[in-house]
Amino acid sequence: MSNGAGTGQEEFEGVEKGEESPKKQWVVKMIKSARRYHKLCPYFDKKTGQCLLYPTVVGGLGKCDREGRYENCPIFIKFLENAYDTYTRRKKVLPRDFQDLVNQVFLLM
Repeated sequence: MSNGAGTGQEEFEGVEKGEESPKKQWVVKMIKSARRYHKLCPYFDKKTGQCLLYPTVVGGLGKCDREGRYENCPIFIKFLENAYDTYTRRKKVLPRDFQDLVNQVFLLM
């Protein structure tokens, strides 16, 4: 169990600690879980610098202006919010880990 060892990274831009909405809590949990598995965004193409989420979230092609950092990325947060909305709309159980989300996301879209 966590004992509060992760200091300084609990708050993300656009996702404040004081918010109690289940959606924001789940998004923060997924970002923390993603941090355990990936140093850079798993949807960042290092060779071209392209964001692989950009076409599905925003539309069109787009370069990553964050060099693959995803913790405050509005595209990554929007992707997680869309995934949350899809799971809740279909009354499916929310993934508890980022890897579970990655493995199931293509089944939902």
